[in-house]
Amino acid sequence: MSGPNGDPNISLDGDVDEDELNEEEYAAINSMLDQISSCLDDLEERNDVLNGKLHELLESNRQARKEFREQLSGSPSGEQEMPGVRDSSPPEGEQGGK
Repeated sequence: MSGPNGDPNISLDGDVDEDELNEEEYAAINSMLDQISSCLDDLEERNDVLNGKLHELLESNRQARKEFREQLSGSPSGEQEMPGVRDSSPPEGEQGGK
């Protein structure tokens, strides 16, 4: 096993005793774990940003559909639905998720 940033090669055989690992090997393992943790933190942050943007987009889409429906209901022919256009969003106040 080798680290992504040039960390020393560490090969652990199935029969290696923990006592045989020296401080340098532990330091290399700790460094790799720190890098993994940092990558996971970055992924979590990106996920949170994307999730926020998705919620903004969904809310914007709901608002646009609402305005579109209001325009249709204000038209002289009354409330009519355009062919192929359906509102598949849950009613206001109902949201799935966490």
